[in-house]
Amino acid sequence: MERLSQRRTDPLTGERYHTTFRPAPTPEIQARLRQNPKDEEENIKKRLDIYYSNLKALEGFYQDAFYVNADQDPYVIFEFIESCIIKPLPCKNI
Repeated sequence: MERLSQRRTDPLTGERYHTTFRPAPTPEIQARLRQNPKDEEENIKKRLDIYYSNLKALEGFYQDAFYVNADQDPYVIFEFIESCIIKPLPCKNI
């Protein structure tokens, strides 16, 4: 929620900022930043509700899919995906 709801865009330059992770460099830029309506908390919650309501159906349809932990080094992620495609590892269903 924090990552999405704190995104901002400079309407003059199109540059994107985040109020916590990448704040605007000057007060002048910070004053003109705008938030996209889709990034408001209420709208994010609606999108998450839709996602979770469809999740089970998607898991049933894509039974051969595998889980990828994307909080790793890109090379490690690539190697994992490649190993699943070339020689699938046995895994338990979640």
